[in-house]
Amino acid sequence: MSDDDKDIVEEVEETDSDDVKEESSEEVAEKPAASGDGQAEDSKLYVGNLPFSVDNAKLGEVFSAIEGVEVVEAVVITDKFNEGRSKGFGFVTVADADQAQKAIEAMNGADLDGRKIVVNVARPRAEKRDRGDDRGGFRRSY
Repeated sequence: MSDDDKDIVEEVEETDSDDVKEESSEEVAEKPAASGDGQAEDSKLYVGNLPFSVDNAKLGEVFSAIEGVEVVEAVVITDKFNEGRSKGFGFVTVADADQAQKAIEAMNGADLDGRKIVVNVARPRAEKRDRGDDRGGFRRSY
């Protein structure tokens, strides 16, 4: 390898290492934005005792009608085994925690199509317990 070739290889290696430094600094810049997700948890609401006739659009409309509340997402949970029929609950995500509190005050206990709905801040889903050996029934031993 000639001296000119060595100089070119060194320049390429330096350029590559600069690119890596820039990429890693961009990743660090994104992390603080992601840490704001804790606030998003405060703005996600659980809505229970929904009539089976309520779909995503209707749920969003009901919460959008509250003055000062901006609905980001509204989802009714459906039964995958029963042709997409509602399970009677859903989640509404609003813009911030203050709006979530307004929505709770306005809608918790409110009548929706003849049913009093329950509205509160959504909690994270509990992890399923490992059943291990304490299960009853048939156990394979091979």
